[in-house]
Amino acid sequence: MKKFLKAALGAGLFLLDQSDHAKKSIREKVSDQFDDLRDRAQETYEAAADRVARVSEALHSTDDNSAIWNVLRFATGLGIGVGVGLVLAPAKGEVTRAKLAEKAQEFGGNVRQRFAPNNLRAAGD
Repeated sequence: MKKFLKAALGAGLFLLDQSDHAKKSIREKVSDQFDDLRDRAQETYEAAADRVARVSEALHSTDDNSAIWNVLRFATGLGIGVGVGLVLAPAKGEVTRAKLAEKAQEFGGNVRQRFAPNNLRAAGD
């Protein structure tokens, strides 16, 4: 019986020792993978932060975007003006819309006539 207890105790100690080695090995692997993930997350965060900073800088620079902002301001003013004009128009809505459609067709016709291929001249003419 003593031999059996010694063998069982020895086997148990051997298994505990092996589990300690396995635990260390697994911890090292997990730690390495965690470090890799942390590094990748840090690189991704830094790239995203850099992109956001560049976009913010581009939006705040007045030299590059002054023309865009002027066009947006003009379009906004035009839209507000048309909206107020429609609300305050003295004619009924149907009449006003018909007049607007007529003027738009007239303008489109003028543009098409002006830029028609037979009206365009070569630069040397």
